[in-house]
Amino acid sequence: MKEKRSEQSGAPARIKQPNSRHCFVCGVENKSGLGLEFFEDGQGRVAAEPCLPESYQGYPGIVHGGIVAAMLDEVAGRAAMIDDHTHFRLTAKLAIRYRRPVPTGETIRLQGWVEEDRGRLVTAHAEVRLNDGTLAAEAEAVLADLSEAPEETEVLEALGWRVYADAEDEQGSGR
Repeated sequence: MKEKRSEQSGAPARIKQPNSRHCFVCGVENKSGLGLEFFEDGQGRVAAEPCLPESYQGYPGIVHGGIVAAMLDEVAGRAAMIDDHTHFRLTAKLAIRYRRPVPTGETIRLQGWVEEDRGRLVTAHAEVRLNDGTLAAEAEAVLADLSEAPEETEVLEALGWRVYADAEDEQGSGR
């Protein structure tokens, strides 16, 4: 993949991916959801940097393993969408290895990339890293094309699938 660079700094471009309204991981209107925003780094990787509150804990101070699984699943699926944000895939297999507890109240880094693209099936790798760079969890996902994916613009708009303004942009504009 050709590397995209920012015209101003020469650093890899940071491209925001779309969110939906109601997705548990990325939904902007899902009050129970994580509300994560995902960015492409211009080098074939997708990342997010959430700080999860205690409401997502399993044991005190530790993010529930199911929440970690949901984040790994999402970032792997989004890695497969880098070249086409409307090419939806379903997870056919998700193999997770938990290595360290993921703390609540601390920024973590999610990252995903495609390891193999076989057309209808894609294999992607996903990671959760702690703020010191320690690998906390990783997954291999096999993703299959969604045969009845919404392609029409009006259907995607009805789902709320679009790029939303950054939280910082909204705060700065007084919204």
